[in-house]
Amino acid sequence: MRRLLPLFGLVAAVELVGVALDSTVLQWLAKPLLAPVLLAYLWAHRRRIDAVAVGLVAATAGDVALLLPGDTAFLAGMGFFLVTQVAFITAFARHRRAPVVAWAGYLLAWAGANALLWGMLGPLRLPVLGYSLALCLMAAAATGVSARVAAGGAFFLVSDLLIGVGAAGIELPGRGLLVMTTYCAALLLITTGWVTATRPATGPESPPAGTLLAWPGRTGAS
Repeated sequence: MRRLLPLFGLVAAVELVGVALDSTVLQWLAKPLLAPVLLAYLWAHRRRIDAVAVGLVAATAGDVALLLPGDTAFLAGMGFFLVTQVAFITAFARHRRAPVVAWAGYLLAWAGANALLWGMLGPLRLPVLGYSLALCLMAAAATGVSARVAAGGAFFLVSDLLIGVGAAGIELPGRGLLVMTTYCAALLLITTGWVTATRPATGPESPPAGTLLAWPGRTGAS
C-alpha cells in the first residue's frame, strides 16, 4: 500500500490544476477521490473502521456536494463536513486529552472570526457559527494526538476559514487554490498522523481508542 500516498499526491495535483484552470471536468475527476484514497491508506494500516474513517467518508460526501452550485448544495456540504468534524473530535478526544491552552486559543479564534464576518454572512450566519465551532473544537482536540495531526487540524481550519471569507463576499487573490491546497494538506496530515499515533506497540494488540468496529484476527498494520 505504499503507492497510496503517491496516488493521493497525483489526485491532489490534478485537483489543484483543475482549480487553477477553473476546469470543472478535472475537479469532478479528482476531488471526489481525495478522501477515499486516504481512507484506503487508513484501512491498509488499521484494518478497522474507526471514527477517523467515518470522518473521511463524510468528507467525500461533502466534497461532492460542494462541487454542485447553489446555497442548498453549500449547506449540504457544510452538514457533511460537520459530521467529519464531530467524528474527528470523537477520535482525537478519546485518544488523548488536548492541553487547555489549545481549547482556549481556538475558541478565541472562533469568536473573533465570527465577530468579523457576522455582518457579511446574511442567512448563513447561524450555520457558519455552528459549523465553525465544531471545526475549532476539532483543531483543538487534534493538538492532543500529535504535532502532525495538530498541523492537519490547523490547515483544515484555515481552509474552511477561507471558504467562509468567500461566503461573506470577500474575494482574495488565489483563494480557491489556497482553499484546496490547505484542505489537501489537512487530510494528508490528519490521516497519516493518526496512523502513526495509533500504531500498536510491539506485543499483543489491544483495540485503540476511538475504534467503532473491529474484526478479530486482523493486524493493525500491513
